[in-house]
Amino acid sequence: MTKAFEALSFPCGKAMANRMGLAPLTNTQSEADGRLSKDEIHWLAMRAKGGFGLTMTAAAHVNVLGQGFPGQLGIFSDEHLPGLTTLAEKIKAQGSLAVVQLHHAGFRAPRELIGDMPVAPSPSEKFGARGLSHGEVQSLIEDFIRGAERAKKAGFDGIEIHGAHNYIICQFLSAEFNRRTDEYGGSLKNRSKVLFDIISGIRKRCGQDFLIGVRLSPERHGIPLSEAVETAKALFAAQEIDFLDISAWNVFKEPAETAFQGRSLLSYFCELDRGEIRLGAAGKVYSPEDIYYCFDQGLDFALLGRAAMLHHNYPNLLRDNASFMPKRTPVSREHLLAEGLSEQFLEYISSMWPDFISA
Repeated sequence: MTKAFEALSFPCGKAMANRMGLAPLTNTQSEADGRLSKDEIHWLAMRAKGGFGLTMTAAAHVNVLGQGFPGQLGIFSDEHLPGLTTLAEKIKAQGSLAVVQLHHAGFRAPRELIGDMPVAPSPSEKFGARGLSHGEVQSLIEDFIRGAERAKKAGFDGIEIHGAHNYIICQFLSAEFNRRTDEYGGSLKNRSKVLFDIISGIRKRCGQDFLIGVRLSPERHGIPLSEAVETAKALFAAQEIDFLDISAWNVFKEPAETAFQGRSLLSYFCELDRGEIRLGAAGKVYSPEDIYYCFDQGLDFALLGRAAMLHHNYPNLLRDNASFMPKRTPVSREHLLAEGLSEQFLEYISSMWPDFISA
C-alpha cells in the first residue's frame, strides 16, 4: 500500500502524486463534432477529485477521418480548445496530471460514421480501406503533432499516443497490415518510423517539459510478442518518451504464443532496461491486491478502468482504509449515475458489457 501512494516523477519533470492512474476509457459522451460535453468533463473531473494521480481522456481523434466511434472526443480543430481548456483546468486543480490520448482509427473508422473510405497503411479489401500515399503518411504524422500542440495550448500536462488495439499506428507496426515498400514499411524499424517521427515531432515542438507517453499492444492485432518487445526496447533506448503503457487486457495472463509461456506477459517488458522512462499497464486491475501485483511485477504505476468507473474516489478510499475493497459488478444504474457516469455512458456500457449493470 505504501508504494501505491509514493509520488512518481517522469523524465520531463512532471510527477504523479500517487501511482494510480485513470485508464483511457471510451465513453461516447462527446458532442457529434468532437467537442467535450459537460457530462464528459464531469466524469473525468470527478476522477481527478477522487485522487487519481493521472487522469487520462478517452481516445481523441487527430483527424476527422480517424474517428473510431460515435460520441468520440476530438482534437483535430481549434474549435475543441475551449472544452479541452476547461477540462485541463479542472483536472489540474485537483493535483492530478492531465493527459489526452491521441488517436486515429485507421481502417477501424466506420465508413458510415466518417462519410468516406477509411484509410490504412496499405489497401485492405477486408476492411474496405484505401492505402495512404507517402504524402498522406507525412500529413498523418503532422496531425498527431498538432494534436499534441493543441493539448499543450489547452493546458494539459501531456499526451499519450495510442499505438495499440489495431488502430492506425498499431496497423503500421504490424507486418500483417503494413505492406508498404517505402521507408514506412518492410522492416520493424521502418514500420515503427511513423511512431518515432510523431514522438520526435512532439518533443521538438512541445518542449522537454511536456509529458509524452505511448500505449502499445503487447500481442494480437498482427503484433508478435517478440516485435512488441523490440519496439519497447527501441522506445527505451531513444529516451524521448516519459512512459510506456502496456495495454495487456489482463495483467495476470501469460503470452498467447506457446513459445513464450511459462511466465507472465508483463515480465517481458518489466525486465527491459528502461532508464528513467516509467512503465505502466492496464487490464483487469481491480482490487488493491491487483495493484500491488503490478508493482511486484516491476511496473511503476497501474491504470484502472472498470474499477475507476465504480468508484470515482478509489485512491482516496484506499488511502483512508487499507482494507478497502471495490464493489463487484453488476451494480445499479443509480450507483453509476452517482459516480458521474451519464445516461449516454451507461448505454455504451450496456452494449459492451451486458452484465455490468444490474437489471
